[in-house]
Amino acid sequence: MSRLNIVDQGAGHFLVDGDLTFATIDKRTVKSLAFLTSHKDITIDLGRVDNTDSAGLALMIEWIKYCRAKRTQLRFSHVPKQLLSLARLSGFDKDPHFAAHLE
Repeated sequence: MSRLNIVDQGAGHFLVDGDLTFATIDKRTVKSLAFLTSHKDITIDLGRVDNTDSAGLALMIEWIKYCRAKRTQLRFSHVPKQLLSLARLSGFDKDPHFAAHLE
């Protein structure tokens, strides 16, 4: 298990490093959304995510909902195949709001 870290790379770019799983995502992670209001245009790079499960997909959905409410543009880059497969299995990949956030 790799600890979850969200690294500010400047100019609205953030890197998620570690696992996006039930074991690494806690209430503090879900509630710490302040980084999503640092800019009006946010990119979250998921290229360094090692493992993920449905908790990772749920967190992405929360980030999307939060940014939509705050009128912040959000994009995800380097989304792991595991997360895309989970989105497909749940049918969420057909949601235009989800698909619009993928690079």
